[in-house]
Amino acid sequence: MIEKDKALRADEVDVVLIGAGIMSATLGMMLKELEPGLRIAVFERLDVAAAESSDAWNNAGTGHSAFCELNYTPERADGTIETAKAVTIAESFEVSKQFWSFLIEQGHIKLPEHFIQSIPHMSFVWGDGNVEFLRKRHQALTQCHLFQGMEYSEDCEQLTEWMPLVMKGRDLLQKVAATRMELGTDVNFGALTRCMFEQLGRMEGVTLHFGQEVRKLRQEEDMRWRLKIKNRETGEKRKVRGSFVFIGAGGGSLPLLLKSGIPEGEGFGGFPVSGQWLKCTNPAVIEQHHAKVYGKASVGSPPMSVPHLDTRFINGKRELLFGPYAGFTTKFLKNGSFFDLPLSLKVNNLHPMLAAGVRNLPLTQYLINQVRQSPDERVEALREYYPEARPEDWQLEIAGQRVQVIKKDPEHGGVLEFGTEIVSGADGSLAALLGASPGASTAVSIMLNLLHRCFPDKVKTEAWQSKMKQMIPSYGQSLAQNAELLRGLRAWTSEVLGLENVVLEQPEESDTSDASNRGMAKS
Repeated sequence: MIEKDKALRADEVDVVLIGAGIMSATLGMMLKELEPGLRIAVFERLDVAAAESSDAWNNAGTGHSAFCELNYTPERADGTIETAKAVTIAESFEVSKQFWSFLIEQGHIKLPEHFIQSIPHMSFVWGDGNVEFLRKRHQALTQCHLFQGMEYSEDCEQLTEWMPLVMKGRDLLQKVAATRMELGTDVNFGALTRCMFEQLGRMEGVTLHFGQEVRKLRQEEDMRWRLKIKNRETGEKRKVRGSFVFIGAGGGSLPLLLKSGIPEGEGFGGFPVSGQWLKCTNPAVIEQHHAKVYGKASVGSPPMSVPHLDTRFINGKRELLFGPYAGFTTKFLKNGSFFDLPLSLKVNNLHPMLAAGVRNLPLTQYLINQVRQSPDERVEALREYYPEARPEDWQLEIAGQRVQVIKKDPEHGGVLEFGTEIVSGADGSLAALLGASPGASTAVSIMLNLLHRCFPDKVKTEAWQSKMKQMIPSYGQSLAQNAELLRGLRAWTSEVLGLENVVLEQPEESDTSDASNRGMAKS
């Protein structure tokens, strides 16, 4: 159990991490490996780590690796499939697995069964047009060795074997198709985050402060940042100074970025999207499904609303969820305030937000319709993926908040973004992470990008380069362009994490890099 507030008060520190989620945990672990002498202070407004977006019940998707998420592979106007984003995300997830494997081998986090499990990832569609899309998607993705082993089928018997709940009771005349990737995983990012913070809390020079809210921050003449922090329980206030500040507070990042006053943050706004799940309460039903089955999102819906019938492992228990159902609220955090959205409106972001709002009226209408859904309508949506679903076997659960990024655009005034974005000051002394999907699954790659942007001189040093290659053996190389490197490292991470492994065919020319050799030795 992490202490609520360690006795040492961090009034003068090197690094301040705002928010105790997966991003801050990942960055904190990386920085302590790269610079063990750093003084790091972590401030979280809630009483525990990973209680917002990183929590298993709040996270809209676990183990994103682009195997089954159809929104990562849009169809171009000429009918071909765009795979670049899917390849990037798949490679990023492999990078995350390397870092987690390193932490386990170093004894920094607990055994893998606490946070990661093998689970097939499937895409499921119906109708002629969608079946053709999925067939072309499968053909396009399997050209890349990151997706080798992905199966495709339109055969009802085969699909019934893969996902009995989805096929039982379905109209046999309905044209359906699915892809299946055995290499998929379920990741409990809440458990992973708490493991990392427990380790950070044991490290010299790291202080963890829960129930503490950062209210103000400004840069002083010496380029250090002064933060004003309030104890939410006692009302006590304190000041902390740090050379580098990371704002990784999920939906709460935008207000703090705006308070920082850095020019790079001007014009950014946020559009909050809430979510709900249907959670299965019948153990007999839960045991019949062992997969993450993703479908196609409704026209105009945000990516976080891609429907999926999702097996998860939470607190050692197998769970089954369907959703998420989207909604709208003015809160930026699940435990936030209804004034979050109106208070985020500033002179420099009002125009981009209004412009983005006008351009996304179908999304607004979609969210309104989602909020107005009746229980029967939610069950009808579930029955598209589980035809024999009974209302009494499911209960409604509130999911987490997402704040989609709105940014200035010279052509349209403002655009709504559905990815993640790092906003950093010109001097590299402050960085904020905005956005949502794919988020947690690609946290390691996102933090690597942050290190390059905010610590460019340090990254070039031999000490940092050497350590980064220890933490991430593929660092500086492309897994998407090197099949043998992927084969070796995937075998290593699968062994360390206790996961299924798909053996890739060896290419004709062998790679002799240190990373490849390490992966081969581990396998």
